[in-house]
Amino acid sequence: MKIAIQQEDFSLEQECRELRAEHKDIGALVTFTGLVREMETSEDKNKLSSLFLEHYPGMTEKRLEDIAQEADQRWSLLDICIIHRIGALKPADQIVLVAVSSMHRQDAFNACAFIMDFLKTSAPFWKKTSTADSQYWVEARESDAKAVEDWAETSDKR
Repeated sequence: MKIAIQQEDFSLEQECRELRAEHKDIGALVTFTGLVREMETSEDKNKLSSLFLEHYPGMTEKRLEDIAQEADQRWSLLDICIIHRIGALKPADQIVLVAVSSMHRQDAFNACAFIMDFLKTSAPFWKKTSTADSQYWVEARESDAKAVEDWAETSDKR
């Protein structure tokens, strides 16, 4: 398992190569890469100029480990990689990588979605957006909370 909080960018290709090298019985490798959007919605007139991410050192890593361990208990997984960037980012930059390997695709798909849903709602990260004329802290979305609620209603499937 790899959990990393870092300012520097990551290589999806390198992380996948490492996961594959560690387990010869991989049947599925599912990844999610989150990117900085230029606009919050398609109707937005204000383009984002930067996104600044902060975290709670120590607590953030522990929460990500807990999320990964819960996913590992729910599904039959081989390995998990979670990398989340902090600091100043600009549109199109990579923010987060979740990579899950398993012998079977459905376990990997479910675990990847589960990890991302819980990361969005319970890991202590804060995002501050800047546009040409404003700055504001990003609020949690109801849709993210709903996604987590849906997991509570299922034992392992969506």
